[in-house]
Amino acid sequence: MSTDTPGSQSSLHRANLERVLRAVRMAGSLTQAEIARSTGLSAATVSNIVRELKESGTVVVADTSSGGRRARSVSLSGDAGIVVGIDFGHTHLRVAVGNLAHRVLAEESAPIDVDVSAAQGFDRAEAMVDRLLAQAGFRPEKVIGVGLGVPGPIDVETGALGSTAILPGWTGIAPGRELSERLGMPVHVDNDANLGALGELVWGAGRGLGDLAYIKVASGVGAGLVVNGQIYRGPGGTAGEIGHITLDEAGQVCRCGNRGCLETFVGSRYLLSLLTPTLGADLTLARVVELAHQGDLGCRRVIADAGRQIGTGVATLCNLLNPRRVILGGDLAEAGELLLAPIRDSVARYAIPSAARQLSVVPGTLGGRAEVLGALAMVMSEMGESGALGRT
Repeated sequence: MSTDTPGSQSSLHRANLERVLRAVRMAGSLTQAEIARSTGLSAATVSNIVRELKESGTVVVADTSSGGRRARSVSLSGDAGIVVGIDFGHTHLRVAVGNLAHRVLAEESAPIDVDVSAAQGFDRAEAMVDRLLAQAGFRPEKVIGVGLGVPGPIDVETGALGSTAILPGWTGIAPGRELSERLGMPVHVDNDANLGALGELVWGAGRGLGDLAYIKVASGVGAGLVVNGQIYRGPGGTAGEIGHITLDEAGQVCRCGNRGCLETFVGSRYLLSLLTPTLGADLTLARVVELAHQGDLGCRRVIADAGRQIGTGVATLCNLLNPRRVILGGDLAEAGELLLAPIRDSVARYAIPSAARQLSVVPGTLGGRAEVLGALAMVMSEMGESGALGRT
């Protein structure tokens, strides 16, 4: 009979082990003092747990410095397990393989037709995963889990992709279940904006923050919301659909069925329609950004107008959730200050002054990798501790 009952010393010890492991896993590397601060455990308890985890081979400890003082840096062992991230975008498929020490071991991106069937998309993803695992020198059995990002909301009850997804041929498909059956691995799935938020939180411009919003502006517009250090999805999994805030009830009909949504003013289809008469039908959002940086006045005007509209949505988020930071990602974010300055102007105009003063609006630091790195981080966040703790 197990003596590991709730409230027992062994149960408390295991819980403390889990807290330390989770803190290290999500940060990649922490000093023992940082572990104590983030977990609330005493320095002595952290020291004992780190020594135990080091002896079991779960973590590695290295000398470092913090604030000019000598310290000990703790990170998970490089062979503690492998995670896989997969990001399906509007025009791309990106796959990454990493370890629990936050090292990306192999990564690849390939173009993908937006109208590709789900089966063809999964075929390509499966082949890329196999190829990258072989490239990194790991067998599939070493994989702890797979994170999968898709461009649309996931129904939390069925795991199916909602009808507002940018990949219309995938509507009703449960991508996590399908890919898990193909790979023989546990798969965690979420929408791309949530993964972008998680990627920037763990790897990029949101490190050290507990409250932020990541807004991805590309083919559509979506937001990933981080509240108290956790992704907030809402009971139905649709939190963050900022692209469907109504700006004009008499405006264009949106793909969601409503009129005048933010997305109809800043989505790539609308922005490109404004410029193709003068710049050609093969124009892309990336090219618009490039031309704007080169001084094209039309492209600059379109980007600035989009920024003001996005800023209206950001101001609404600011008033409701009071985030510390808003991080811009997606193709349009490459415009930098050409986009960010108008966003800040709208926030200053429409947001509650106290909330606006606390807010910083910045570009993401991960670029097109935000979602796939977020997929890796999601596995680290969702995985249980049993594998690592079983050796302690």
